[in-house]
Amino acid sequence: MADEDEAQATNAGQDAAEALSAPLKKLKLPNLKPSERPQEEELPVQAVVVPVAPAEKESMPIFALRTTANKEDQVMDFISSNAAKKGLEVYSVVRPHGMRGYIFGEAASKLEAEQAAAGIPYARGILAQPVQFKDMEHMLEQVKVEANIQKDDIAEIISGPFKREKCKVTRVDRSKEEVVVELLEAAVPIPITLKFDAIKVIRREAESGGSKEEEEDEE
Repeated sequence: MADEDEAQATNAGQDAAEALSAPLKKLKLPNLKPSERPQEEELPVQAVVVPVAPAEKESMPIFALRTTANKEDQVMDFISSNAAKKGLEVYSVVRPHGMRGYIFGEAASKLEAEQAAAGIPYARGILAQPVQFKDMEHMLEQVKVEANIQKDDIAEIISGPFKREKCKVTRVDRSKEEVVVELLEAAVPIPITLKFDAIKVIRREAESGGSKEEEEDEE
């Protein structure tokens, strides 16, 4: 029995050695067309969206300029001409109705505002901190008011090349908000068309005429 076991083990070892020494057989794979080849399943790609807060719109700072009382309009004219001559980045100048001693300007920086106000009569300096628009918005609210202008009124021109000239209203066009006036001191009366907000009524012919009639009746 022992001899038979040894013989079987020897034969098994020889078979294993022959199997290892034999050349490997090439595997024949079927030639598949590209359309027949298995395709890998494509996994869906999930896009990651990162929300970005919209950029806030930058607004120009607003600076307050102290002025001598009742000289606000003159300071505004000086600042406008000064900024235009020097090419400064001053975009607007406003005087809120009813406010005395202050005007407001919209400029690129405090330095630009200070240069525009430098050397101007009746200007007393720029405040240190800029003004928030919400703090002055209520003063700039536009309220349409019916202009009390009539024909033959005596008025003063408050803007434009004929500023501070006295005139007489000859025609009123309420649809266009325009008046036609004639300068009182002109040698030859020339009609000039102006907007309602360009004149200020200082005397009304009907009122002055009525007072004269009352004086004559008393006599």
